[in-house]
Order: sequence, then structure tokens, then C-alpha cells
Amino acid sequence: MQTVWHSEQTLRTALISKNPALVSQYEKLNAGEQRLMNEAFQPNSDLFGPITLHSKSDWITSHPEAPQDFEQFFSDPYRKAPSPEKRSIYIQCIGALGNTRIISEEYIKWLKGYCEAFFYGLTVKLLEPVAVSATKCSFRVNDSTQNLQIHAGHILKFLKKKKPGDAFCIVGITMIDLYPRDSWNFVFGQASLTDGVGIFSFARYGSEFYSSRSEGRVKKLQKISSHDYSVFDNYYTPEVTGVLLLRSCKTLTHEIGHIFGLRHCQWLSCLMQGSNHLEEADRRPLNLCPICLRKLQCAVGFNIIERYKALVRWVDDETADASGVTPKRRREDSGNLPKRGEAFKEWREWMIRCLAVLQK
Repeated sequence: MQTVWHSEQTLRTALISKNPALVSQYEKLNAGEQRLMNEAFQPNSDLFGPITLHSKSDWITSHPEAPQDFEQFFSDPYRKAPSPEKRSIYIQCIGALGNTRIISEEYIKWLKGYCEAFFYGLTVKLLEPVAVSATKCSFRVNDSTQNLQIHAGHILKFLKKKKPGDAFCIVGITMIDLYPRDSWNFVFGQASLTDGVGIFSFARYGSEFYSSRSEGRVKKLQKISSHDYSVFDNYYTPEVTGVLLLRSCKTLTHEIGHIFGLRHCQWLSCLMQGSNHLEEADRRPLNLCPICLRKLQCAVGFNIIERYKALVRWVDDETADASGVTPKRRREDSGNLPKRGEAFKEWREWMIRCLAVLQK
């Protein structure tokens, strides 16, 4: 294992900048916010640690990129930020997310609530779910996994046409595997920062996806018509587990972070780290490092204390997103859904420690 170390001065500059105007902006943050963010360059911080590399296939090793500090983020002429007229994130579900309608509804409401807390101050809205056929996208059977895949680029074009006028961005989510072009095996997600659209698949986050016994495998390898979307009728969706929910929340917020202009983080262990494979994605934390947190705060304008409190409330409130579902139906139809408090226990404890620093 290799650890990516940066000097205290390098991290301080990446966070605060040497630009007098940006230094002044930082000094206007309240004392608690500065105290938390300064943990970025404290050598013995128990809140924010260094990035660790476990193999040559990890992202930083295999995809060399120039790091983005706060000043570069702030000065990026192509970066887009929410405006008073465009402060909504829209989520479009494509196909079913769970094996019953109630599980699908509960799952997407969980993701909505999580995004509203993570991007605190913005509104998150759900569009009516659509079938794959509504997108008119190309699809295929993957030669390696024998799972159905839909064309990510075609989905982006569909989402661009559906983007509401008050949307900062619109993101599609699906349990069907994605591919960006014929020569590629798969892609977890794809986004257009210019258009403010993205599509992300959680298919490979299911525990059985890579198993030869996976129920998602197409049983017969017959030639599938490019216009026969009936192959997606009752298509297999994995069980919604705590691990699947964690992975989904990470992917969704990481990719929306890119739409805000945050590039892959190379400073500290952070949600915005790149990941080249599932094991590396699982090592990536749910939280933003102070440098990326300052970027997102700059873009959205939230109070950091209130944001962490909202995230803790989301973890604690198991029924917050179950409006419209009677207790009996919830017990019968969503009994297999994981408890958020169990799945996010460690992260909740970490946020409580952050709040203690912020409110000291």
C-alpha cells in the first residue's frame, strides 16, 4: 500500500489560496467552519486522512490528472453554478430500481432525501419514472457478463430534451448496465457538464452482478432486435441492501459533484477521488475533504453546520421519505429494505465529531 502525502503548506494553499481576495473570502467564514476546514492540514487529524493506493490499477496511478485546488475551481471559466432561477436537481428513474413498485419508490425517495441534505439549500425533485422504451436508446447484451446494457450517450440526449427550465441539472439513475460506445465494455456513468445532464447505473453494485448465477444474465443469446424493448419487461433488479444504498449515494453525489465543476480529488481521502474499480470505490468515503467541501459551499452557499445536521437527520429518520405509504403497506412491501441507521452508522458518528468541532 502507498500513501499519498502532501505537506502542510501545500494543503493550506490548496484550501485557502495565496490570492488575497480568496484568502479574505476564507477569513469571512465563521470560526467553526474555519476550524473544521483547517483540519485539512493538521498532521494528526482524525477527521481527514491521506489517500491510500492499494494497487497499480487504482485511479491516480492509472489516470494521471492535474490536481484542482480551490483557486483553480473558483477561477474556472467553464464552471457552472446554480442561479436563483435554476436551483433544482432533477432525478429521472429509468426502469425499475427494485423488484416491487413500493421498493422502487422508497429507494428513489431515499436518494432524493440524501441529495437534498448533501447539496443543502438546493431543491431535489423526482420526475415520473420512465421505461427504457421511452428513451429510444440503443441496447445490447454484454459479451462478458451476458447482461443487458443501454447506451449512455443516447440517454443523455433524452435527458437533455426533458430538462426543466428551473433545473441546475438532471440526472438519470437506472439498475440496467451502461455502455458509452460499442468498443467499450461498460461504464458506471456518464455526464455532460456543459448540458448539466448525467446518467448513472447501480447495476454493478448488486452483490451478484459478477456471479455466473446472476439472474440478470440473458438466458438465451438470441439476436435481439434493436427496437424490441420487451426484453426489459420484468428485467431483474438486485436486492436493495445497505451496501447497495451506500454505493448508490456515493456514486450519485460524486457524479453530481462533477456537474458543479469539482474535478477528481488528489489531496485527501474524499468522495471526489476517482475510482477505477469497485474495491476502490468502496474505499472512497461518503464525505468531502475540506478542499472539496469549500468548493461545494462556494457553489451552493450552504451553512456547513446546517448541512451536517441535515445529513444526520436523514440517517436518523427512517420514515422521512415514506409519505403516502400506509404503515401496513410499508411493512408488507418494503420489509426487505435495509435500515439507514445501520448502513450509515460509521458515517453518522464521523459527522457528529465534525459537528463537535464546528460548534466548539
